[in-house]
Amino acid sequence: MVKELQVSTNKRYQLVDLTEQVEGIVSQSGIDSGIAIVFVPHSTAGILLTENEQGLIQDWLNLFKKITSGINFAHNKIDDNADSHLLSGLVGQGKTLVIEDGRLIRGTWQQIFLAEFDGPRQRRILIKIIKG
Repeated sequence: MVKELQVSTNKRYQLVDLTEQVEGIVSQSGIDSGIAIVFVPHSTAGILLTENEQGLIQDWLNLFKKITSGINFAHNKIDDNADSHLLSGLVGQGKTLVIEDGRLIRGTWQQIFLAEFDGPRQRRILIKIIKG
């Protein structure tokens, strides 16, 4: 089973909490045990597991900016978004989560985020549920 989410972002760098939507899809699947793959098919976005706390979200956004600032990227000669591609590669475009008893297994503070690195944009997120 594959479901698709559409998410609109409104900032260059942004974290969007997808947890509730992904959990809803897992619940609707009726799968008791298996895995959920959350994947963003874009080379300038990623999927991040972290706590949904405003200070930490700001820390992530500041870190993304800091590790890419002041660098003369060769790719920027083409379309000025090398930082977005590199951050996407570092964070990764997908995560795999375990489903048990019909629910995602997550850490107490672990939420699922779309990490936008080249917004504002319209993003697709694919959720693949595999029975196991």
